Amino acid sequence: MIFSQTFYKIERKGCDFVKTEKNSSIPRATAKRLSLYYRIFKRFNAEKIEKASSKQIAEAIGIDSATVRRDFSYFGELGRRGFGYDVKKLMNFFADLLNDNSITNVMLVGVGNMGHALLHYRFHERNKMKIVMAFDMDTHPEVGTATPDGIPIYGISQIKEKLKNADVKTAILTVPSIKAQEVASILVEAGIKGILSFSPVHLHLPKDVVVQYVDLTSELQTLLYFMRKE
Repeated sequence: MIFSQTFYKIERKGCDFVKTEKNSSIPRATAKRLSLYYRIFKRFNAEKIEKASSKQIAEAIGIDSATVRRDFSYFGELGRRGFGYDVKKLMNFFADLLNDNSITNVMLVGVGNMGHALLHYRFHERNKMKIVMAFDMDTHPEVGTATPDGIPIYGISQIKEKLKNADVKTAILTVPSIKAQEVASILVEAGIKGILSFSPVHLHLPKDVVVQYVDLTSELQTLLYFMRKE
């Protein structure tokens, strides 16, 4: 099978399913595992593994092999029964699927504790994503400065101006909950099409804007719940 670069490129996330360019749908749970598959195939490739079975892939991720086969079935014939999956081809397939063949520029809004941690996280060393600018309240003491890695920090009133000629369509939001909706609306008006929000509130935005939520408190509570059940 020939692996097309745009064949299954994800357009937007819904509640339970994700639309693809072929106008088919994949479950949201499958979509959330795509980056895990990509990471595993990159690791296998680095270890000089040429073929991998669904069992090997499943054990590396921590799921069952039936889930792997079901996930892969949404994308056509990625492998042949009894022959395993071609590691290099699948690595390239998921790279295309996740748009990891070119640098994705990202902006960050909210230079607090979480924002600082993300600014110092070297995304570009693991994937082709790079935070290129950060924003906070105009009165924030770090506005007008830059991080040790050279990422400039601007006042929030400059968002539209700075994005006008910048190749940035993705934003990370790490602002207080009470400000999240207001800031998200500003981002959308400035042309942002995807937001990773660390604020534990639901954002009301146009349907063509993709929003992914990261709620660390909820994740920790879930972990503690399962620990108590053991």
